[in-house]
Amino acid sequence: MLSADFVIATAIGYVGLLFVLAFFGDRRARSHKKSFLHSPAVYTLSISVYCTSWTFYGAVGNAARSGLEFLTIYLGPTLVFVGWWFLLRRLVRISHNQRITSLADLLSSRFGKSNRLAVLVTCIAVIGIAPYIALQLKAVTSSIQTVAGASEFGQGSLAGIDDVGLAFGIAAAMAVFTILFGTRHVDAKEQHHGVVAAIAFEAVVKLTALLAVGVFVVYAGGGFEGIFSRAAKMGVGPQDGNSFDDRWLTTLALSVAAIVCLPRQFQVTVVENSDENHLRVASWAFPAYMLLMSLFILPIAMFGLTSMPEGSNPDMFALTLPMAAGQDALALFAFIGGFSSATSMIILESIALSIMVSNHIVMPLVLRFSSGEPSGDGQGVSRSLLVARRFSIVLILSLGFFYFFFTRDSNALAPIGLISFTAIAQFFPAVLAALFWRDASLKAATAAIAAGFVVWVWCSFLPSFESVSPQVAMLLDNGPWGIAWLRPEALFGLDGLDPLSHAAFWSLTINVLTLTVVSLLTTQSALERIQATLFVDVFRRGHVAQGNFVRGSATANDLFFVAERVLGERRAAALFETAARESGVDPDRLEPSSEFIGRLERELAGSIGAASAHVMLSKVVSGSDVSLEEVMQMADETQQVIEYSQQLEKTSAELRSTAQKLEDANVQLRELDSQKDEFLSQVSHEVRTPMTSIRSFSEILLEPDGIDEGQRHHFVSTIHQESLRLTKLLDEILDLSALERGERAWDNVPTDAEDALDRALRVCDALLRQRGMRVELGERARPTMVEGDADRLCQVFINLVSNAVKYNDAEHPVVRVTSAVKAGSYVVEIADNGPGIPKGERTLIFEKFSRGEHGSSDQSGAGLGLAISRQIVARMNGTLELVQGPLPGACFRVRLDVIR
Repeated sequence: MLSADFVIATAIGYVGLLFVLAFFGDRRARSHKKSFLHSPAVYTLSISVYCTSWTFYGAVGNAARSGLEFLTIYLGPTLVFVGWWFLLRRLVRISHNQRITSLADLLSSRFGKSNRLAVLVTCIAVIGIAPYIALQLKAVTSSIQTVAGASEFGQGSLAGIDDVGLAFGIAAAMAVFTILFGTRHVDAKEQHHGVVAAIAFEAVVKLTALLAVGVFVVYAGGGFEGIFSRAAKMGVGPQDGNSFDDRWLTTLALSVAAIVCLPRQFQVTVVENSDENHLRVASWAFPAYMLLMSLFILPIAMFGLTSMPEGSNPDMFALTLPMAAGQDALALFAFIGGFSSATSMIILESIALSIMVSNHIVMPLVLRFSSGEPSGDGQGVSRSLLVARRFSIVLILSLGFFYFFFTRDSNALAPIGLISFTAIAQFFPAVLAALFWRDASLKAATAAIAAGFVVWVWCSFLPSFESVSPQVAMLLDNGPWGIAWLRPEALFGLDGLDPLSHAAFWSLTINVLTLTVVSLLTTQSALERIQATLFVDVFRRGHVAQGNFVRGSATANDLFFVAERVLGERRAAALFETAARESGVDPDRLEPSSEFIGRLERELAGSIGAASAHVMLSKVVSGSDVSLEEVMQMADETQQVIEYSQQLEKTSAELRSTAQKLEDANVQLRELDSQKDEFLSQVSHEVRTPMTSIRSFSEILLEPDGIDEGQRHHFVSTIHQESLRLTKLLDEILDLSALERGERAWDNVPTDAEDALDRALRVCDALLRQRGMRVELGERARPTMVEGDADRLCQVFINLVSNAVKYNDAEHPVVRVTSAVKAGSYVVEIADNGPGIPKGERTLIFEKFSRGEHGSSDQSGAGLGLAISRQIVARMNGTLELVQGPLPGACFRVRLDVIR
């Protein structure tokens, strides 16, 4: 049997293992730039710090009490990483450019580097996270007590210690461990690689533990079907009718905001990110992790409801089910899994919050009250920040413990976590506005977050003390001073909603309305406008962040003094030596430029936050007679002049472009008019020739005297031939015109090109024999399918062969026909040994009414055959070209795409 002493000893040993992993992981990361600790796998696993004891223990309890509502906690982050990863990418890019250290630093930096806003966000985060830390303490305390109460010998040294004492001991141990873990150096941008390595290891442990319990439950329950069948018979199971109600949608929306705005999630997803491309892997790997974590939640809940004694705590089913079956090893593994979930959250949340407290509350006080004299080693500020962060960790865990103390009678874990989710969601509208809305102002963001927080305190945080305070219970029933419409759970008369939905609705509605209205009614400062541009246009401006200081009277010595106080002598010297080397001067003669001051500000921001860094440098960088507001006003006026000049230049360019287009169009019209006249002249000439013959012979026939029967027959035959020639000419003109206008369309279908070529040769066989022309058949392709029309393709081949016959005056005329498939194209070449086509005529051969001037005396054609053939081949997505052939005469090549 397990005992509390053995479980606690195992937990202590496990924490020791985590410390070793963190120590050596940090050392390895600092000595090996390509260490696996910088891999996307470790990065993705560290994001799983989102899965706390709420998702390990509380999700099972939530499934047992509320059915499918537990899925919302997994679906929200999945939606963000799958569908909104561009939001995370923008956050990471801005964090790298601006050296952002926390969520408070992000909002402070965007809204004019306001330290007041950073203080407000920090205070709300610390208060809002207290219930969440209390949830972890409650989960660990409950799990240890579950083991201790399993037998009379289970309590061991815990005998006589109640849950408050146990929770206090756990909180103290967590504080010590977190201080050792996360406060060994100051610079938040040096990234806690050792901590991240330990968190990644814990992610594997808690996933493996939950899957092991799930597999055991499915096996013991007779499979999924057996578990759900037994649950149905006993009348337990997911409540489908109440699953997708207002509470379900509210929880989904809150989980979307939480994955972005929880301080620990911002720390691991944004601050600890070493490579922006890791988000690509996380966009699918983290949802896959969430899927595995949720896989067995419902079976564990249903099996626990049907097999455990009535009154058992559903939150502890993952632990009590193995214990009830005598599986002590599995139960211990489950305890370690739940313990991992809680410790990872507490460690990283405390680190993230301590950075916010030290940078935005303690550091401004240090700057205000410090004497300005450096300490002996030049690290006075660093030492102060480390001490502040350690005290902050103690304070944060103390707040969590006190919340646990006052609400310890609550039996469910999930509602406690949702209180924190609602508080943190108050940052989400401001974050979206910071990233995408250029006109969002500091006053609006401050008022919106403050208003949402006040409503959250009234509608969500205060009601959580109902069980321990009669005054709070009376307030919930009657409202303040008996004003019913101000009741925390029925604000402004809105009754009937679930308390969580009610609190989220009113706090976020007032938050968004305040942000919108105040932004529209107020104006931004010069620094706000600069930062808004840097944030909203982050992808247009690349990776380089710009400084916000106008060069004044700051000297290198003054700036070095500031850098030494925060960064330490070694890092400050390295920074200044690098700047001097880039400027090509000695470090003693370095003249600080505005770019260098901006770089120094970002380096300081990595240690003390953007607002404190800006304030610290503002005390040094002075002496300019022109304020930043005046500079921005002059810049605005200059920008207006530049924009007006650019508009005039653009208009002038458009006018020049329009005039050039009109000139080009005029030239084209003249060319078309000339072509029209030439075309009509050619048509007139071609038509006049047969018409003249017909008219002359008709006039002779009208005078019958002196004409014998043989002559009459000859004249009539000539008139008939000229009529046929005229008809053919008109048909070709109409055919070519229709092809050019796209009116003579046909459907290209799979056609055997070889069959069309063979048919053309058979048709031309009589003409070839008549002229005594020999046909050489060279290489021939196999039957080849192309997209086209068989009759039209045959017409092209007939035209090319007949031209080879008509214009060949060789003593022994030859026409050579070859076909082949080359590079996916069907290629036919028809060559002859005639006189060929002179170079001067080759560019005109495909023009209308163009006939070769050499060759036989048979010039009866109208010169439209090649023009028509080229149009036909083009309609089949092919080409007809005049090429150099194997014989002395002309060679025409037809190329068509082969159907694959």
